[in-house]
Amino acid sequence: MTKISVLSAVVGAALGIASLAAPASAQEKLVVSTWGGSFRDLIDEAIAKKFTAETGVAVEYITGGTMDRLNQAKLAGSTPESDITFTTAHVGWLYANSGLYDELDLSKVPNAANLVPQAKISPYHIGSWAYVYTIGYLPDQLPKGVSFESWEGLWSPELKGKIASPDFDPSHIINVAAKLSGGDASNWQVGEKKLLELKPNFKAFYTNDANSQQLFATGETAVQVVLSMNAYYMKDQGVNIELAIPKEGAVLGIDTMAIMKGSKKAELAYKFINTALDPEVQAKIAELKKGSPVVTNAKLDPEIAKLPGIFTTQDQWNQSIIIDHKLRAEKTAEWRKWFAENMIAR
Repeated sequence: MTKISVLSAVVGAALGIASLAAPASAQEKLVVSTWGGSFRDLIDEAIAKKFTAETGVAVEYITGGTMDRLNQAKLAGSTPESDITFTTAHVGWLYANSGLYDELDLSKVPNAANLVPQAKISPYHIGSWAYVYTIGYLPDQLPKGVSFESWEGLWSPELKGKIASPDFDPSHIINVAAKLSGGDASNWQVGEKKLLELKPNFKAFYTNDANSQQLFATGETAVQVVLSMNAYYMKDQGVNIELAIPKEGAVLGIDTMAIMKGSKKAELAYKFINTALDPEVQAKIAELKKGSPVVTNAKLDPEIAKLPGIFTTQDQWNQSIIIDHKLRAEKTAEWRKWFAENMIAR
């Protein structure tokens, strides 16, 4: 045997040993783009753990802010850094309109057969869980006579200098004002006068969930337009906060999943999305984060199912205020500009 053939045999044997030591599945990974913190932990605990157990494929994460990740995805173009992206329904339309998402073949997602209609966002992205933005308040600081059977309660003169809402997304209060003024998202300007009448009641505009928590924990604001999932987190941390669902409905929010165009792990991505829609996984999401399941066959703990803002029936879904997600994507910049100039500016 020549030296070359001996060397080839040795190298081949070494590669064979390495192959036995590291199975193909262990070498594979699926990359998920998501928010950091508790949302990354939610995906990891509720979805990725089951996905990895079933496939042997590890899940890695790219985390960051909603718009930061969108801008990074635009820069990456046809060579995406992630295989799957989680983002809000309306921002998902910005990805889709930029050609960053693959069109979904839901025949590869058997659990999608049980999606609620509201979670079928587009041909490119579908819901992963839902929540509402509604009125949260500290009952021991609420002025006497103020109630929230209607969103009109926010306009009570007794709440002067006592309320807060997000500065990064004013779509909730803008559309509530439009609805109270006989309009909707498409002609939101009918609510401008109503919004300006609310201005004296604002104490602060929070920049993120942590800032919202701080404003409630310190008692700086007694009332907020708040993310239901964040409110329940605060309750778990001992903050005496209550949620109200006004008669006009709470504002629906849906976080979504999509497969990035250019991903080389599309088949694994489909398996991950199918795992996310598994009814037991959906129930786990409701347990961990108090988000509404987006499939009809999830069985929730009765104590969770009865919480305000948790949807378990189609009638509950229908009673929410739904801002058309595609229209919201188109209007977000316009709404933020108007809100900053007319509500936040003093």
